[in-house]
Amino acid sequence: MAADDMDIPAPQDSALTALYAPKPVRPGHPVPHITSLEEYSERWKRSLAEPNAFFGDLAKKLLSWSRPFDVVSFGDFTAGNVSWFLNGQLNACYNCVDRHALTTPEKIAIIWDSDEIGVHRSITFGEVLAEVSRLANVLKAYGVGKGDAVAVYMPMVPEAAYAMLACARIGAIHSVVFAGFSADALRDRILDAKCKVLLTADQGKRGGKTIHLKKIADEALAEAPCVEKVIVFRRTNDPSVPFTSPRDVYWDEEVSKQRPYCPCEPMVSEDPLFMLYTSGSTGKPKGVLHTTAGYLLGVTATTKYVFDLHEGDVHGCMADVGWITGHSYILYGPLSNGVTTVMFESIPTYPNAGRYWDLVDTHKITSFYTAPTAIRALRRLGDEHVARYDLSTLRTLGSVGEPINPEAWLWYHDIVGRGRCNIVDTYWQTETGSIIVTPMPGATPTKPGSATLPFFGIDIAVLDPTTGQELAGNNVTGVLAIRNSFPSVARSIYNDHARFLDTYLNPYKGYYFSGDGVTRDEDGYYWIRGRVDDVINVAGHRLSTAEIESALILHPACAEAAVIGVPDEVTGQAIVCFCTLKAGDEGDIAAALKAQVRTHIGPFATPKRVVITPELPKTRSGKIMRRILRKVAGLEVTEKDLETEDGLREKLGDLTTLAEPGIVAVLVKIFAGRT
Repeated sequence: MAADDMDIPAPQDSALTALYAPKPVRPGHPVPHITSLEEYSERWKRSLAEPNAFFGDLAKKLLSWSRPFDVVSFGDFTAGNVSWFLNGQLNACYNCVDRHALTTPEKIAIIWDSDEIGVHRSITFGEVLAEVSRLANVLKAYGVGKGDAVAVYMPMVPEAAYAMLACARIGAIHSVVFAGFSADALRDRILDAKCKVLLTADQGKRGGKTIHLKKIADEALAEAPCVEKVIVFRRTNDPSVPFTSPRDVYWDEEVSKQRPYCPCEPMVSEDPLFMLYTSGSTGKPKGVLHTTAGYLLGVTATTKYVFDLHEGDVHGCMADVGWITGHSYILYGPLSNGVTTVMFESIPTYPNAGRYWDLVDTHKITSFYTAPTAIRALRRLGDEHVARYDLSTLRTLGSVGEPINPEAWLWYHDIVGRGRCNIVDTYWQTETGSIIVTPMPGATPTKPGSATLPFFGIDIAVLDPTTGQELAGNNVTGVLAIRNSFPSVARSIYNDHARFLDTYLNPYKGYYFSGDGVTRDEDGYYWIRGRVDDVINVAGHRLSTAEIESALILHPACAEAAVIGVPDEVTGQAIVCFCTLKAGDEGDIAAALKAQVRTHIGPFATPKRVVITPELPKTRSGKIMRRILRKVAGLEVTEKDLETEDGLREKLGDLTTLAEPGIVAVLVKIFAGRT
């Protein structure tokens, strides 16, 4: 459904509108691929004016084809029927592994850094080729072939990458389920995709905790009879982990039987590569379907240009496979470029708040990519955890997942980057497959909090949410839509194309609807305002939760903030803010934080309540679970519901992905007036 008018002014704060020029090239560092705003602008304009020529050239330059494509693009995008690189054949695994292993087999492909500090290993492209081939042969031995769906429920170990690449090698469609999801969530995804094989581990490790993956998987499989074989990787080798023979087999035993080479299955450009499930607070999970050539080109190009990757670079993306960021910028994008990629098994604060920066120092990371949530949390813990490490190899710092508030951006720039790294605040979605709005290192002047300008081939429109009409010029706010097709965009929702059309292409005919609000400022820069349904209507004033959160974070005592709307008899909705404080800041500063919002946005935006909380409810990947905050603040959850797991699950849904489940009880008691 289209939203109503979004009356959000363009940013006016001087910290937001200040321009930061691209950083000069330091001695010994490479010259950026794109060296000026003029060069970027020229390429972007060509990508829109001549998309077939532009992307055809890019596909020939960046990818290896077993059969050249005949037609670059075909079909009606707005009708949900578009194809790229027709009749071409290629294999994603060949592009990510073989073509590098055949020329530089000793080059490091993956650096794995474990949950235990100091325990890590480096794996060459030649070794990855052998391990992936062995696993691919195992899958073939169990009847997996082109077009079959395979579920992957793995911790952040190299074998998770092998699983994905082995599927791509033989033409199977992988469905990676994040290792923090519950048995019910895993079951639903397995059943929807009709997976016949599950790849999992006995246990996982994260932040010093053990995750009982096989036990959870067994609970899921009790109601998922489509799975015929479970291949179990021994991460901890705990003998108490359940094992059901002959359904279950051990990974190491099975791969030891296979030869270390498996031919790549030739894949037509539009053959599916993977599905990745996304879900909101309600409704059936959506299996977003990505195809081989278009997705691979999108992530290869964006990884190269957005992170300015060069020979010898080490790319550190702190996401997990199971989320699109991990797929695109841990695995497929870096490896397709032949660049070393880091897989990080732990969390940024274990065993101390310097873990990320130790990672950078130890592995000489050149580009680093993480979420604003992590940046804010680490900023809260103090600069000294950053200062003790040598971060001189860093050239590019990226943020992903949500709008980054200016104060966190500036801390990232000044303290982590030490004023010498380019910041790329990226915007994209599971459905776009790759980054669509971003600065270009070496070319784009940046503004703290703005994703800046579109990537090549992305033609953005700002629409009036009510009428669907385009809002021309600058200083406009509406919903973000895209006028044109581009290679990496999802083609469908698995087995539910009608839902794909209704969600993305039917709300505003002629456009791809992102579901996000956006402001285009006086310079033509884009500011992402969060989901349209994350807009609060207070007495007729539509307010972006991201904008209110940014105002709160500007207060020197506020470390993190999450804002939600609750029903109000007078104003329709009222604003409730959840804030954590920086270390050492205590006491009741709720009034000051209310004044902060009032000052930075206006009296109409004054929060009804500011809740000071020790933590925010987050998934293990760092995403704030705002649906929990909405239900707690709306008094839908009581202390009685805390007495049983079933009662809590009935009110709040799946809580197994929470990093700190105990915070729910704390918040409920706050609203019950007991703390």
